Amino acid sequence: MTSPATDSRRVAAPGTRRGWSTRSITRAVESLRGSMRRTSSIFTWVTLPAWMCVLLGIGAWIAGAVLGWLELVVLGAALVATFVVCGFFAIGRHPYAITLRLRDGRVVAGERAMGGIEVRNTSSGPVMPARLELPVGPNLARFALPALRAGGEHDELFAIPTERRAVLVVGPVRSVRGDPFGLIKRSVQWTQPEELYVHPRTVPLGPASAGALHDLDGHASREITSSDLQFHALREYVPGDDRRYVHWRSSARVGTLMVRQFEESRRTHLVTALSVHGHDYADADEFELAVSVVGSLGLHTIRSESELTSMTQLGTLSHTSARDLLDTLTRLDTVRSPGRLSDLARLVTREVAGATVAVLVCGSAVGPDQIRAAGAVLPVGVRALAVQCRTGAEVSAHRLGAVTALELGRLEDLPRGFRRLQR
Repeated sequence: MTSPATDSRRVAAPGTRRGWSTRSITRAVESLRGSMRRTSSIFTWVTLPAWMCVLLGIGAWIAGAVLGWLELVVLGAALVATFVVCGFFAIGRHPYAITLRLRDGRVVAGERAMGGIEVRNTSSGPVMPARLELPVGPNLARFALPALRAGGEHDELFAIPTERRAVLVVGPVRSVRGDPFGLIKRSVQWTQPEELYVHPRTVPLGPASAGALHDLDGHASREITSSDLQFHALREYVPGDDRRYVHWRSSARVGTLMVRQFEESRRTHLVTALSVHGHDYADADEFELAVSVVGSLGLHTIRSESELTSMTQLGTLSHTSARDLLDTLTRLDTVRSPGRLSDLARLVTREVAGATVAVLVCGSAVGPDQIRAAGAVLPVGVRALAVQCRTGAEVSAHRLGAVTALELGRLEDLPRGFRRLQR
């Protein structure tokens, strides 16, 4: 005879097993859903050559059976068998935890960007070899992933060559299983894309080259003020004037208080105006040189704590910091819309108030008459400079109307060219 407690345990046991089974199935379904969210659709596993292989095989098989050609039947069967065998290569788990690391999110053109991929086997058993794919801009890098034991890890280091200015999208990292012929490929995405900024090259100007851009004492204007550096005249004292500016010797001579007046000085406000019209440049290298010139002038102005405005025909560029300026310049590209350099100068006149120096940057396709016309549009009192980029040219400076023009062939010649502008 059994006790009630024994009966209750016997009744509860099946229910416990059913609850355990339900939880196991639920966890398995959720795991499958998570895997399916990362993996590609089953229809994308089969590549175009694979579809052609199986369709050609089926067609040859049917044609051989109808026509009685044993050779076609064998060929068709071989093609279909190849497709089936290749499908087995895509079967397998992707029990990975993958992390993409870029050492620096910003590099200068010509430097190598370093990064790494960390892979860890998260399953309780070993996993077969696979391969990794990493899109880098328009290119695709492939890495062999060896077999990993339970909890095993693998690090893959890589270097990205950065010959030209660009914003490269790196990633996402995908683990791939497939056949050696590339007919069937099953991939799982593990990371999000990351942006790599390849900044334009820049050169420091140095104090000897920067005199053409700013003056530590500022530039005198026609505005009269009661306190500044540039003395203008004397006038009679008015209640409320600062007595520090009373000129006592003159006051004793005329018998009434006299105070000094000054011409208001304006701190240096540099405007760099870059033409982005493609027809202003003979080739892409000239435009890259022009972007580097604007970057070099902008960095010098920001570091010297002077006021800066950078512009193109498309509007004002963001430059809240040196990095922000270089990020903005990295995204620049030429446009095909028609226009002249004088239109860019008019935009500077209309949008920028209080500029002291304006530097127009363009390519070799801009004629001297266009540079003269652009200088005539700039406001009176603004020092007008132009940097004309011509690949391979010797650095030289000459006068074109109201504009002092600098012809530049290499970025390294920029400091020497600005020293010439001061002569």
